[in-house]
Amino acid sequence: MTDHLTCIIIDDEPLALELIADYVGRTPFLTLTGKYPNAVQALAATAGSKPDLAFVDIQMPEMDGMEFARLADKHTKIIFTTAFDQYAIDGYKVNAVGYLLKPISYADFLAAATKARDLCAAATPQPTAQGGSIFVKSDYKLLRLDLDDITYIEGLKDYVRIHLRSQARPVTSLMSLRSMEETLPPSRFMRVHRSFIVNKDSIRTVERGRIIYGNEAIPVGDNYKQAFQDFIDSQTL
Repeated sequence: MTDHLTCIIIDDEPLALELIADYVGRTPFLTLTGKYPNAVQALAATAGSKPDLAFVDIQMPEMDGMEFARLADKHTKIIFTTAFDQYAIDGYKVNAVGYLLKPISYADFLAAATKARDLCAAATPQPTAQGGSIFVKSDYKLLRLDLDDITYIEGLKDYVRIHLRSQARPVTSLMSLRSMEETLPPSRFMRVHRSFIVNKDSIRTVERGRIIYGNEAIPVGDNYKQAFQDFIDSQTL
């Protein structure tokens, strides 16, 4: 699945360059492959590679960030960083993924980077899980989870919680619910809400449009009601 991005940073201010590098280091799904004091050097250094993401200052000598965005490989997503908010509209003219106004907080940085990750995931064909298990990243470890052990998956902003039959505490992983949905086999799992995916075989009780798991009730969203009802009808004698 596409849940990890390579990235570069371009900024002529050393402090800004180091701040973004520190933010990248804090973010598990980002790997820094280069940081450059100007766009000309960045273009030359990345000519033979295609970073997934570039954090680019707009106002720079020789070549500004807008020019870099027009010349960069189309594969590379652009997030602009600048101290001047008048460039926001121009940023969208070159299909920038995000626009961060300095001083940049980590919360804003993470939101923009997560948006870029999700866009890359949507543009990349996702492999469907084969066999009876999947690997997920959790607490800097790879965990192998049996599909039969999964009851439901809950999406929470940038994370998912995977609820299991075998343990009370869910497994938390930094990825989007959409990426999880595209990885799980649709013959065994279905999206029932913008925040929930359920294992079809785990459904035991449906009450008032909700799927009941012990003390937890999973709502069925309006956009998913027909598909869910069709599934229930197909299993009803």
